[in-house]
Amino acid sequence: MYVVYVLRSLKDSNRFYVGLTVDLEQRLADHNEGKSGYTAKYRPWDLIVDIRFKSRAKAEAFEHYPKSGSGRAFCRRHF
Repeated sequence: MYVVYVLRSLKDSNRFYVGLTVDLEQRLADHNEGKSGYTAKYRPWDLIVDIRFKSRAKAEAFEHYPKSGSGRAFCRRHF
């Protein structure tokens, strides 16, 4: 399974991160341990939504939406 996930920073509640992984637990741990350069300064992170796909292509296509302007607005309104 491929997982598109959205994280919210507990340090700055206006900061979101969207990613794609096959191992969500490990990826979240990596973000919270500072192993990702982009997310290290905003940790700790909280998982707010994860969406699972059987196809990597569909997961990659969906991942682009929450990274778009309308997708970011959607996340702020609903998450």
